[in-house]
Amino acid sequence: MRKYLFVFILLIGFKSFAQESKVESENLSRTEKAEFPGGDEVFTKEFLKMIHGYIDLRKYAVNGQFTFLFDVTADGKVDNLKVLPKVKDSELFIDDMNFAIKKVKKKWKPAMRDGKPVVSKKVIKINFTSDHFDHGD
Repeated sequence: MRKYLFVFILLIGFKSFAQESKVESENLSRTEKAEFPGGDEVFTKEFLKMIHGYIDLRKYAVNGQFTFLFDVTADGKVDNLKVLPKVKDSELFIDDMNFAIKKVKKKWKPAMRDGKPVVSKKVIKINFTSDHFDHGD
């Protein structure tokens, strides 16, 4: 009788363990990050071209590394741009950067979760110096 009870307890334990594993794997979602055609470097170069073409950086105190944080929407557009660190006339600077970033012609491929496009966060770092600028790591 003890032998049957022991086997019964083992079977119940293994069955519940198997169900928990199945539930955990069902909760995992497949996620892909947002991508710009050609990658982040191509986006940064395009963005810098737009900044150089449309914005007069001399009116701002921009020197050093700046971090651009933004959302890539489900339809591949850039939204909610934030720039760190703050500079003199930060609001105007962010408005100008928003203008330049929207001038980039190509759309992002949005992030995907379970095969559906979703909003995602993106971070790009750019080094500005007195007479030129380039992207950071």
